Amino acid sequence: MNNNITRRAAVSTALGTALAIPAIRPGAAQTTTLNVLAHRVHQTVATGTQGGDSAANWARESGNAVQWTSFDTGALWERLQREASLPSTGIDVGFVLNTQVSPRAAALFEPLEPFMARAPLEDPADIFPGLIEGMRIAGGTLGIPFRHASSGLHYNSEIFAERGIDRAPRSIEEVFEFARRTSYRRADGTPVVGLLMPGVTYPNVIDLARAWDGDFITLDFRVVADQPPMLNAIKALRELFQAGAFPRNFTAIQSEEVNTWMQQGRAAMALNSMGRNRIYNDPARSRFPGKFITIAVPAAESLRQRFEVAPAKVEFWGMVIPRNARNKELSWSFIRHMVGKPATLAMALNGNGPVRNSTYDDPRIREALPYAEEERRVLRVARVPLPAFDEAPRAGDIFKEEAEAAVLGMKTPEAAMASVVARVTPLLPRNS
Repeated sequence: MNNNITRRAAVSTALGTALAIPAIRPGAAQTTTLNVLAHRVHQTVATGTQGGDSAANWARESGNAVQWTSFDTGALWERLQREASLPSTGIDVGFVLNTQVSPRAAALFEPLEPFMARAPLEDPADIFPGLIEGMRIAGGTLGIPFRHASSGLHYNSEIFAERGIDRAPRSIEEVFEFARRTSYRRADGTPVVGLLMPGVTYPNVIDLARAWDGDFITLDFRVVADQPPMLNAIKALRELFQAGAFPRNFTAIQSEEVNTWMQQGRAAMALNSMGRNRIYNDPARSRFPGKFITIAVPAAESLRQRFEVAPAKVEFWGMVIPRNARNKELSWSFIRHMVGKPATLAMALNGNGPVRNSTYDDPRIREALPYAEEERRVLRVARVPLPAFDEAPRAGDIFKEEAEAAVLGMKTPEAAMASVVARVTPLLPRNS
C-alpha cells in the first residue's frame, strides 16, 4: 500500500529529517512553532515549488513557524502513537493512514467536530465523501484527508488492437471477456495474460467485488464476504485462472512485478493505483510508452443504474491532532489551511493526490494527469476497502488464504468465503 500511496515521483524515506519554515509576521514579538510529524512525501508536496509552498503560506499568514519531522511509514506510526500516549507531546499535527484510524486510535487523537463547528472547513462538500467517511470512528471524525491513491483499470491499447479490440471495456463483464480475448502469445513470442493484479489480497479483490457494490467487511463491522458481490469476484478470478487469463503464479506476484509485467507487455490489463499510469508509460522503461490508458473500474451491468463507475477502493493519508497536544487551535488552523482549495490545488501541482473535487477542474491538473476525469469519477463514489480495526492484518491474512484456495480450485468459492466469515467475525471490535 505504501507504493500505492506515493504518487507520480519516487520519494526517498527519511528518518528524523527536520525542516523548519520560520515566518514572522511584521510587528509580532514572538512566534509559535507548529511541529508536524509526517512522511517525507507530505513535506515534499506541501513545500514544493511547482505549485508553491503551502506550509510557508500558512506560516506567513499566521505569523508562526512550521517544523517538519519526517519518518518512513512504519516508524512514523510508531512515533506518533508513542507521542500521543504521553501525558503531553510537542507534536501538534500528525499524519495517519486510513488503515490506522481504528477504535484504539480514538483514544489517541482529538475528535474534530468541535473544531469544525467553531472554524468550518472551506466548502466541505467539495471533499470527496469516501475520504471523510474513512476518517470516522466511533461516531467522530479523527482526521482530515490530505492525500489519496485510488484504484483504476489500466489497459495496453496496442495489445487490445492486436486482438481486434478498439475501445475500453464498458462493464465488468466486458473486462472479463476482454481478458480472455487478450490471453495469447504475441508475434514476438511473449505470452500475455488478460488480467493482472498483485495477488488476491482483500484490497485487490475488493476492486472487482465493488463492481457489484460488494465488500469484505462493511463500515459497521459486518463480514459480508459470503454475499453475491464478493462471490462474483472470486468466481470470476477462478474462471480466468482456469482459462489461462490470470497468472498461474498469481500467489507470488508482488506489486512491483506488476509494473514490470505491464511494461514488458506480459499482461493486457491491470487493476492498480491510477498513479501507475506514469510508470507503465515511462519511455525509459516501458516497451509501450503512450499506449497505456487508465480508466475507472467499470460497474457490472446490473449496477449501472446506480453507479456510473464501480465504487472502487481508495486509500489515503489524513491529518490528526493528538489529544495531548498543546496548541490544538493552532493545529486546526494549519489543517484547515492545508485542506483549503488553494493549498489542495498547489499540492496537487506538486504531485499530491487531491482530495477535492474542484481541483480536477484546473487545466494544469488535467494536462498533467491524462486520467484526471476518470480518477474524479472514481473518487466521487470510492470508499476504503475495509474499516480500520486492530485485528485487520490477521483478517486480511485469512481472506488471502481462503481466496487463494478458491481460485486454485482447492475449495469452492462458497466454502472459502463461508470460512472467511466464520474465522473473521470473532476478530471484529464488537466481538473482542
